[in-house]
Amino acid sequence: MPAQAEDDRRVRARDVGIVVGALPTGELNAITDVDGVEVGHTTLIEGDSVRTGVTAVLPHAGNLYQDKVPAAVSVFNAFGKSAGLLQVQELGNIETPIVLANTLSVGTALEATVRWTLDQAGNERAMSVNAVVGETNDGYLNDIRGQHVRTEHVIGAIEAAAGGHVDEGAVGAGTGTRSFGFKGGIGTASRIVEGPDAERYTIGVLVQSNFGRNLRVLGVPVSERLRESPEQTDGDGSCMIVIATDAPIEPRNLERMAKRSFAGMARTCDVMSNGSGDFAIAFSTAWRISQSDPRRVVDVARVIDNRAMTVFFQAVEEATQEAIYNSLLMAESVTGRDGNTARALPIDATLEVLRRANAVD
Repeated sequence: MPAQAEDDRRVRARDVGIVVGALPTGELNAITDVDGVEVGHTTLIEGDSVRTGVTAVLPHAGNLYQDKVPAAVSVFNAFGKSAGLLQVQELGNIETPIVLANTLSVGTALEATVRWTLDQAGNERAMSVNAVVGETNDGYLNDIRGQHVRTEHVIGAIEAAAGGHVDEGAVGAGTGTRSFGFKGGIGTASRIVEGPDAERYTIGVLVQSNFGRNLRVLGVPVSERLRESPEQTDGDGSCMIVIATDAPIEPRNLERMAKRSFAGMARTCDVMSNGSGDFAIAFSTAWRISQSDPRRVVDVARVIDNRAMTVFFQAVEEATQEAIYNSLLMAESVTGRDGNTARALPIDATLEVLRRANAVD
């Protein structure tokens, strides 16, 4: 059962003065600030040992197979079992929801996402579906060998997807994860940038955090300075990063944006370890790629030029770093398999460390 320290509340980074970077956030400071993007969770907490779940990110609420979106992937360290990334890399588009689960549930999530896609009206003639599934290993808290994620849980997360507020912390695919020896989970953030055409664009990030040895917040080595730090972990685990934007960015530059997310991730930790599977998936909602158009022509009026990409890179780096902080700050303590406990990052003590370092007011 989740266990929360009596004097500790769960908050987002900005609620307590932890401000990352200089760019403004979107209204919700979430991936759903990108118009049309939806997020859904299924959270599984059963008995003493099931602490897992599913999170789904939908680029839009329509038929994704019929109206694909431009996309790209980047892999920092390939110690992971994700599915569908090679075709995204090859073709530069996504045609299903992006589903996050645990390591041993990738097969179930893949099959369920394919089944859900085939069952959508208009896909009756579909003979090939590239489902995109990411994972992290929640086996410290969860009976991962029991493979408790079922088809209905995956479909439930997809069908629960909605815009607006995104639940964070120990929910969905973040239910059983941990980071830096503390409880990790789902986190999100967003940034607003002005493009070269004077248009305002949104960049949103969602993470599934399950990595890291020593935590750094705004450059301060928090883990080392906390009076009651957890045992140091080896840093192994994984981090899944999903990036959305409404800017007209083609797949080559979406891949460059995905690469920059790891710079934001690196600012939260001391070492990027051998056993961490770190994957980023980026997509744009600026145009659709029609499956049914017999001309097979994508009508792209304009794209952001290479020379204008730096501010988009900055937005991804800032939002990724803040999303990771949010995943920790919003996560409650959880006790699971074999009595293992991942305790919540102590907020008051963390803020005291940051104040002593003059990192926050």
